Amino acid sequence: MERAETADQMDISRRRSGALIGAAVQRSSLFSVAGLNERAFTFAFSSLVYPQIWEDPIVDLEALQIEAGQRVITIASGSCNALSYLTANPGEIIAVDLNSSHAALNRLKCVGARYLPDYDAFFSFFGAADRKANIALYDRYVRDRLDAETRAFWSGRDLTGRRRIERFARGFYRFGLLGRFIAAGHRAAKLLGSNPGAIMQARTIEEQSAIYNRELKPLFERRLVRAILNQRSSLFGLGIPPAQYDALAGGRPMHEVVEERLRRLACDFNLQQNYFAWQAFARGYAPNGDGPLPPYLERENYEQIRDRAHRISMRNIAYTDQLRVLPSAHLDRYVLLDAQDWMNDAALADLWTEITRTARRGARVIFRTAGENTILPGRVPDALLDRWTYEEGASKEWTKRDRSAIYGGFHLYVFKGEGV
Repeated sequence: MERAETADQMDISRRRSGALIGAAVQRSSLFSVAGLNERAFTFAFSSLVYPQIWEDPIVDLEALQIEAGQRVITIASGSCNALSYLTANPGEIIAVDLNSSHAALNRLKCVGARYLPDYDAFFSFFGAADRKANIALYDRYVRDRLDAETRAFWSGRDLTGRRRIERFARGFYRFGLLGRFIAAGHRAAKLLGSNPGAIMQARTIEEQSAIYNRELKPLFERRLVRAILNQRSSLFGLGIPPAQYDALAGGRPMHEVVEERLRRLACDFNLQQNYFAWQAFARGYAPNGDGPLPPYLERENYEQIRDRAHRISMRNIAYTDQLRVLPSAHLDRYVLLDAQDWMNDAALADLWTEITRTARRGARVIFRTAGENTILPGRVPDALLDRWTYEEGASKEWTKRDRSAIYGGFHLYVFKGEGV
């Protein structure tokens, strides 16, 4: 009976997730190449995509300037950033996501933060994420404190017949669409005679650049690699839908853009300060935490995360739909990730109508774009956008400092207030 109930709950979650993602992505007729690509992406994106979020929370926190007690709304993704924002002591964080797997991961992390017995157990589970003892920790401290839908997700079985929670005993960061995309990239590079992991041997920025030029740059000179990357479906594993592909390319061949962004990730930041590079090239965080970590996993932040995790509420809903049900002048901080790259003009206008309605004076909105420039002028009505100040200079500086290195632009808008 329990297994049947679990299957029913998971089926409901999958259908809801697929419908939400389909509504966000699908713009073209099924009987077209674009339509087929959009539906293929919907299918790929309906399961776990991001075991770790790929936006730098340090840059986020600097730009957001969250004050104690303020209300924040953010897209959840892998939830690393939502939990990291707790270090700024907000009063409430509303996390939303179209993907029910991401919602399940957020709830698991929040309950784990609250009820795992100590920091070492918390890091073992969500930092190392590859120890058999994690399953016993889950069964003893976490499972029975999860809501029924989340428990059903993690107790449910994948195509191998294993419970999903067992991924935390087998290297969780190697799972999900992104984890498998990175793994495929490593395998393909090795078949072509390169070793992406070699860059982890570097001890200086200069050594990182030398290894990159030796091991990775030559891959982009191969016709096969160029041909693959120049296909729209090639970047589904990065969570990039067809609508975002053109924005990322910016009129250039995609292989040039990918090489440029990969070089930045590999060479512009010291490996000892960039956990995104660890995930890309070592496929996990440094063993025993002896390396860079997202703020929510740092030992010195553990007690704050544990004591404030209950302030995060997770909703499996579209961002704009969540805003619609909130009171006016209710929120202080907004985090959109790169979701606007998916939107047409009508959806953007709808979103910013609700952001403006729910924003308090001084509210701050941050987002990222595949291309370099903000996408709002000319697409969001002037009557809305004129009520916001675009912090262009600061945004360019934060773009340079974003250690994930995969976005073309980081952007901050500040609300002038009612009647401006």
